Order: sequence, then C-alpha cells, then structure tokens
Amino acid sequence: MNNSRSKEGKLNVVGTKIKYYRELNNLSYQKLSDKLMLLGIDIHKQAIYNIEKGIRTVVDYELCGFAKCFNISVNDLTDDYFKTLK
Repeated sequence: MNNSRSKEGKLNVVGTKIKYYRELNNLSYQKLSDKLMLLGIDIHKQAIYNIEKGIRTVVDYELCGFAKCFNISVNDLTDDYFKTLK
C-alpha cells in the first residue's frame, strides 16, 4: 500500500475544502493563483485544480497560503480529516 495516499486514494485531505472556500469566495483558479503569488507562493491554476481533485500533494507553506487567501485558519481546512482520526 502506498502510504502517501489517503483512504480514498487521494494525495491530500484538503482538496475538497480548498474548492469549497475558493467557490465561496468567488475565486477562479487564476484569481486564487494570483493571490497566492502575491504571498510569494507560486502555484499555477492547473496545480490548484489538481489539488482540488486530490491528484497533487499540498506542502505546509502552501496550506498556510490557502488559509491566508480565504481569511480562515489552517484548522478550517484540516478539521474534517482530523475528526476521522482515532
């Protein structure tokens, strides 16, 4: 078994939350990419799509950047997964 994947076979556990908050804030992939770039985090719009689909990993500084763009905490992005851990 590949330990880098979640139970659902995804490479990250925050993709659905990132999509939720991106849409909640009416941000296109490009606009979110631009906001991240202003924070010094270079993530192409295709990479954001891949994160949302669970086919790209998210590193810690990127996770912080997403939270900052959405004006939320990192916990808001990870809470659902955290609650599933036993």
